[in-house]
Amino acid sequence: MTYKNTLAFAQQLDQADTLAPFRDRFFIPKRDGRSLIYLCGNSLGLQPKAARQALNHELDTWQNLGVDGWFEQADEQQREGAGRPWLNYHESCKQALADIVGATYDEVCPMNALTVNIHLLLASFYRPTATKYKILTIKGDFPSDQYALETHVKHRGFSPADAIIEIAPQPDSGLIHTTDIQQAIAEHADELAVIWLSGLNYYTGQVYNMAALAGTAQQHCIPIGLDLAHAIGNVPLRLHDWGVDFATWCSYKYLNSGPGGISGVFVHQKHHEQKLPRLAGWWGYREAERFQMTPGFVPAAGADGWQISTPPIPALALHRAALAITAKAGLPAMRQKSEHLTGFLAYLIAQHDAIQLLTPDDVNQRGCQLSLLVRQRGKALFDHLIQDGIIGDWREPNCIRLAPTPLYNTFEEVWHVGQSLRRFFSRVG
Repeated sequence: MTYKNTLAFAQQLDQADTLAPFRDRFFIPKRDGRSLIYLCGNSLGLQPKAARQALNHELDTWQNLGVDGWFEQADEQQREGAGRPWLNYHESCKQALADIVGATYDEVCPMNALTVNIHLLLASFYRPTATKYKILTIKGDFPSDQYALETHVKHRGFSPADAIIEIAPQPDSGLIHTTDIQQAIAEHADELAVIWLSGLNYYTGQVYNMAALAGTAQQHCIPIGLDLAHAIGNVPLRLHDWGVDFATWCSYKYLNSGPGGISGVFVHQKHHEQKLPRLAGWWGYREAERFQMTPGFVPAAGADGWQISTPPIPALALHRAALAITAKAGLPAMRQKSEHLTGFLAYLIAQHDAIQLLTPDDVNQRGCQLSLLVRQRGKALFDHLIQDGIIGDWREPNCIRLAPTPLYNTFEEVWHVGQSLRRFFSRVG
């Protein structure tokens, strides 16, 4: 697309936008009665207007049925076609999740929180031996991932300094090339027990070539797992076809399922019949025999067998309502708009020499998010944007992250961001 820095151009794109009506499905935050330009969906997505009704349905069920809500629907829910018994409520989210991450129905399950799921999956897939005990990961990945890896390494009696191999960004670009990771896998193949990395780097906004990395891991018979917190609902995923062994994510960013929203897991079909070790819980027991309360854990089929605790129904209700919006919009249309929306923002940012875009120019290596490095007056610029009603986030020491999202952001909003940048730099020189 050939971009133009005019309001008319932005409005023309909005008029042609087939996803424009989806903005009305969300509450847009306001300040002094004026809608803010919310570019922080990479941190917390906005509230769907359907969320309150979905939550109220389950509150009504609790009020009217009590414990029988696990097995029955309230009369009004049956009439309106909403809700379902809580016992298998998680199943209502599975197909949408499978479509989003490119998986089969039995390979996914909504459950727990992201870091809890990292621990659960590592308990199954990090199986060190005396010679193959190391973990390959990304240097500077999100702290929860780092802490989880350190914990598992120490728990198995190894030193993190020895057992965790970190791939550092290139000093000139701040990015990590696919070949850098592939070469490290090949170099350390004889000592690697597992590979764990984010599919999309939270700080730089770089999307890694997950398909290529999974292929390299398979060549060397090393299990590979992915943290998809910033990738799910943002960039195309084909976890099953790529042969990724396991993955987890959060749902409160691009999936808009609410603060602290429920996480989910992916476990590839090839592992479903293996007797993998796991940290088991009652809810992961085979459903047909769960209430027999017998000793000896028998896992439910597929990814459901990694569940451990009673699911939080209110969180699942919010998740289900939000997933319905993504399913209705369709990932191909969302991705197409995202490329143009973020591309327009990148075009406007490139007109200011004081800003370095850390996120790659290649659309295949980025999603919604752009990471702006502002080495001088960076915090002042961030504060200026906030005062102008533009909501992004700040990452020390000099990074502003802005993420226009296709479900509720507009091209006109992005144009106004460009105007705000122009006003700031015309003032400070």
